[in-house]
Amino acid sequence: MNIAFIGLGNMGLPMSANLLRAGHAVSGYDPVAARVAEFVAAGGKAAQSAAQAVQGAQLVITMLPASQHVRDIYLGDGGLLSQVDAQALLIDCSTIAPQAAREVAEAASAKGFAMIDAPVSGGTGGAVAGTLTFMVGGAAEHLERARAVLSAMGSNIFHAGPSGAGQAAKVCNNMLAGIAMIATSEALRLGLANGLDPKVLSSIISKSSGGNWVVDKYNPCPGTMDNVPSARGYTGGFAVDLMLKDLGLAVENALDMKAAVPLGALARNLYDLHSKSGNGSLDSSSIFNMFAPKS
Repeated sequence: MNIAFIGLGNMGLPMSANLLRAGHAVSGYDPVAARVAEFVAAGGKAAQSAAQAVQGAQLVITMLPASQHVRDIYLGDGGLLSQVDAQALLIDCSTIAPQAAREVAEAASAKGFAMIDAPVSGGTGGAVAGTLTFMVGGAAEHLERARAVLSAMGSNIFHAGPSGAGQAAKVCNNMLAGIAMIATSEALRLGLANGLDPKVLSSIISKSSGGNWVVDKYNPCPGTMDNVPSARGYTGGFAVDLMLKDLGLAVENALDMKAAVPLGALARNLYDLHSKSGNGSLDSSSIFNMFAPKS
């Protein structure tokens, strides 16, 4: 299949590489030249713009930072809805507000396009390994058209409901992930204060009632796990500012839905403080450092 991939960041680049390995022809665009160069080295075809990337594409995937980027790329002057072949399937894998996803999908449908929102979970490790979880919003028949392509990038595909439902599920998931990262950091710091080996403590927690994905797959304490951001100075992975953005989406959505998320709001405030302390570009697990003993 001819695929256009817009957004070759920490997640988009390995996702596009898995599509190439699956035998698809992929044209990619990203404003960061170094990312495009890595994409080309993996076998992709570089495009000079998003509009150029989608020419002749049967399927378009966008993986962008925030709601406004998605609105702009699809709905702005010269946006993709005026550039893509009418038969192309549109898949937005960004994490954005559910209302923004519905707005873009409605505009796409009004022009005759099939579109799904399909945000992901699994981190950069899952993106590289092709084991991501996709949370899909949109018509069931559109998901079936996309299933083979999504399966090349992930091992779990859930149909959450109509347009925007994938984003609603992602908001819930990432809010919980942010809370779990903070809670796990607190627990490990308390263990360190008591003289415990954090690797041993992590193993104990993993097999006990406090077990969670952060402990098992994304441990924030250096020295406990290989091939995670905490093992490389908190570089790569899922940035603090992206976690802050997602927690903000959760709090905003909770206000819209009149739902109570006190821990989500607290997690958002803690990540805001961590970002304002100069850590916005570090991986979100670097919030472990916020709880270091003060001398």
